[in-house]
Amino acid sequence: MATTKAPMVEGTIPFPYKGETYQTYYKIYGDLAGRTQPPLIALHGGPGLSHDVLLPLSDLADHSIPVIFYDQIGNSRSTHLRDKPPTFWTIDLFIDELENLLAHFKVQDGFSLFGHSWGGILGSEFEVRRQPAGLRKLILSDSLAASSLWNQSNAQLLQTFPKDVQEGMAAGMKNPKAFQAALREFHAHYGCTVKPMPAEFIYSLDQVFGEHGDPTVASAPILQNWSIIDRLHLVRVPTFVINGRKDISQDFVVAPFFEKIRKVKWVTFENSSHTPFFEERERFMQLVAGFLKLDV
Repeated sequence: MATTKAPMVEGTIPFPYKGETYQTYYKIYGDLAGRTQPPLIALHGGPGLSHDVLLPLSDLADHSIPVIFYDQIGNSRSTHLRDKPPTFWTIDLFIDELENLLAHFKVQDGFSLFGHSWGGILGSEFEVRRQPAGLRKLILSDSLAASSLWNQSNAQLLQTFPKDVQEGMAAGMKNPKAFQAALREFHAHYGCTVKPMPAEFIYSLDQVFGEHGDPTVASAPILQNWSIIDRLHLVRVPTFVINGRKDISQDFVVAPFFEKIRKVKWVTFENSSHTPFFEERERFMQLVAGFLKLDV
């Protein structure tokens, strides 16, 4: 949950795209108008989840860093588009939405990005494809440099579970109840080890896998055979790579970021899995705030 005493505003902004207009939900902690530091844009995971799982980042508002959260198109409180074909859902669509958000809040001339899991893909692709002039720093938290590495890690970690969990995960959305139960068990070990599991983490997963969830975006082949490894030399800005010792984003999943990006720092949180901002919250915020305030 958010514990900051910084002011918060929320609402929706229009997102015009290919002749139609959708709504992007946002939530901002801190003072954008009187800011002394570039705002941080939080890119949630999935694809298909929600901003809620990243709400601990609102702590950064207490470090004078405004934080802009939003639900990506097709997800949670933003416009749902269940009738769109799988080909509608592309990385460029989500980059266009991000650019629209930056322009709406007039922060495109100076901002940093925090990408968690799939959000790290979105952030790194935005940098590589568009080379935004205003991007100051990039944080890739618990992310991946290629879908093949992510799939390899998941398969490896799944072998540590009993047969019913393995079968539930293999069934996927063909058996939603078994899949949701297996997913919850898997994430209790490698997704978020905080007990009880934070409500925001559960809510975010339920946006896709819950009884009333919308699997449209998560089911699209956005990341099929995806890799950014051969393009990482195009990342221009200082980058902070983060993972947890018990993370789905194991070292080999994030190592290409460290090997290929020119200005890069890598920290592994020893007592965390896929959500160190929950699991080692205080230290996480100290390191992230320190990185964002570095004069480089």
